[in-house]
Amino acid sequence: MQFNVEEENLICLYHNADRRRTMAKLHAAQPDMDGEMAALARQTLTKLDTMTDADFEAYQFHFTDE
Repeated sequence: MQFNVEEENLICLYHNADRRRTMAKLHAAQPDMDGEMAALARQTLTKLDTMTDADFEAYQFHFTDE
């Protein structure tokens, strides 16, 4: 699974102990997001949903300040 910089940064902001908790935090934040950010969150959640828990644990997420 490949994440773009924006998706990876979003995951870093909402990262929790595991994939499901990270997804829950990101999903819960969606009502407070504007249209573009909410679309990015949906796109990211779709990718996270297709991952296994093991893949999530093995993935090295890095926040990129560009």
